[in-house]
Amino acid sequence: MKDSILESFGHAVRDLRSQKNMTQEELAYKAGLHRTYIGMIERAEKNITLLNIQKIASALSVEITNLFYVQDKSK
Repeated sequence: MKDSILESFGHAVRDLRSQKNMTQEELAYKAGLHRTYIGMIERAEKNITLLNIQKIASALSVEITNLFYVQDKSK
């Protein structure tokens, strides 16, 4: 079972990347990470480090806080 914070983070990365019309490869290049690593993050398969969170936020030109969704548990 995947951890909900990993899923939320992965969805946020995917959504922001899509909004900016970026491929996983483009995001990986800008962040200095591997494309498959980006895919694993988006699928909640990796527990990402703070340093890599910062790289992704910078590559997406967003604040780190934009990568964390607050989910309403009542839904």
